[in-house]
Amino acid sequence: MTLRAHPWLNALKVYTHPRVVGMLFLGFSAGLPLLLVLGTLSFWLSEAGIARATIGHLSWVGLAYGFKFLWSPLVDRLPLPLLTRMLGRRRAWLLLSQVCIALALLGMANTDPVVNLAHTVFFALAVAFASATQDIALDAYRIEAVETEKQGAMAATYQAGYRIAMITAGAGALWIAASVDPSEATYDFRPWQVAYTAMAALMAVGILTTLIIREPEKKVSSETSARETHARTKFAAAGLRGWPLAATAWLYSAVLSPFIDFIQRYKWQALLMLALIAVYRISDVVMGVMSNPFYQELGFTKDEVATVSKVYGVIMTIAGAGLGGLLVMRMGVMRTLFFGAVLSAATNLLFVWLAGRGHDVGALVFTVSADNLSAGIASSAFVAYLSGLVNQAYSATQYALFTSVMLLLPKFIAGFSGEFVDAYGWANFFTGTALIGVPVLLLVWLVSRGQGSGVGGQEKP
Repeated sequence: MTLRAHPWLNALKVYTHPRVVGMLFLGFSAGLPLLLVLGTLSFWLSEAGIARATIGHLSWVGLAYGFKFLWSPLVDRLPLPLLTRMLGRRRAWLLLSQVCIALALLGMANTDPVVNLAHTVFFALAVAFASATQDIALDAYRIEAVETEKQGAMAATYQAGYRIAMITAGAGALWIAASVDPSEATYDFRPWQVAYTAMAALMAVGILTTLIIREPEKKVSSETSARETHARTKFAAAGLRGWPLAATAWLYSAVLSPFIDFIQRYKWQALLMLALIAVYRISDVVMGVMSNPFYQELGFTKDEVATVSKVYGVIMTIAGAGLGGLLVMRMGVMRTLFFGAVLSAATNLLFVWLAGRGHDVGALVFTVSADNLSAGIASSAFVAYLSGLVNQAYSATQYALFTSVMLLLPKFIAGFSGEFVDAYGWANFFTGTALIGVPVLLLVWLVSRGQGSGVGGQEKP
C-alpha cells in the first residue's frame, strides 16, 4: 500500500510549486469581474426596475470576451512603455488590465443605473474589455510559465481560484448588498454601491500576485522562427525596407500565422471544428442571462439566491469539473463532450419544472445543483478538447480565437432573451434553450467521425 501511494504523493507536490500556487490567486483575479458585468449586474438591474428586454440587451457587454481574439496579437507581441521593461511582457499586460478592472468597477459602484443607465453600461463595458485582456495575458502566462507536465496542475488551481471568485462576485456581492439594505421591498442604490466598491478592492489580490510572480522565459520554437524568417525574407525580396518591412513582418507573424497554422493542420475540417466551438455552450449561455431575473420574479430573496445559486451551484460546478476530468480519462474527450452536451440541454428543462413550482427553495437547490453539475462536466471536456487543438507555438492567439468563437453566437442570441420571455413566457424560454442544444450533438458526432481517433486520442461518442 505504501509503495503504491508514493507516485500519487510525489504527484501532489506539484501543487506546492510557486507558479502553481500563484495561479490560484490569478484565477481569482480572472473570475471576479465576470459575474459583476453579467449575473450580479442583471440582479441589480432587475431590482432597480430596468425592463427585462433592456437587461437582455445589456448582456451584450459580455461580447467583449467574444471579440478578444481581435486584440490578442497586441497582447502577445506589443511591449508597453515602461511597464514591459520593469515587469516583462506578460506581467505588464496583466498589471495594466487588473488596474483598469479595479478602476472601472469603482466607476460602476458610483453610478446608479436608475439615474444614468448609460454611465453604468460604459463602466461595465470597460470592466469586460479589461477583463478579456487579462484573460489573454493570463492564458499566455499559464502556457509559458511551466513545463507541459505541470499544465494540468496550473489549470486545476486556476479553476479553483476562478470558482472562488465567482462565489465572491455572486454570493459575496449579494450578501454585502443585503447586509446594508434597509428593505428588500424597495430599491436602494447604496447597498450596490458598497458591494461593487468591495469587489473593486478585491482586485488587489491579482495586482499583488502579478507584482510577486516572476516573468516566464520567452519560448519560440524553431518551426515558428523559420516560418517568420521565411516570411520576412519574402517581404524584403518584394521591395519592403525599414519600418514597412518590420510592420508587415510583425502583422504576418503575430496576426496571420496563428490562423494559417490552424487551417493548414485541419484543412476543411477546421470549419466544422469552429462550428462546434461556436455552439457547444449555447444552451447554458443563453439560459444563464435570464436566470437571476427568473429567480427574482419567483420571489427568491438575495440571500436565497446567494446561498443556493452562488454557493451550492459553484460547488457543484467544481464537483462536475472533477467528474468531467475523470470521465475524459476513462471515456475519452469526444464521448465526454457528447455526454456533457446532452446533460447541458436536458437540465435546462428542470427550470420549466421550477417555473411551475414557484417559490420553492428545495426545488431551486435541486435544479441549480443538477444544472451546475452538468455544466462542470461539459466545461471540463470542452477545455480538454480546445487544449488538444492548440499549437503551442501560437497558444495565446489561438486560444483567444477559440474562446472568442465560443462566446460570440451564444452572447448575441442571449441579448434577445428578455424579449423572448416577454413574448412567450418562462416555460417556453427554458424549453427553447434545451432545444437549441440538440444541433450540438450532431456537430460533436460529425467532428469525432471526421477525426477518427482524433486529437490526443479522442474517440467517437
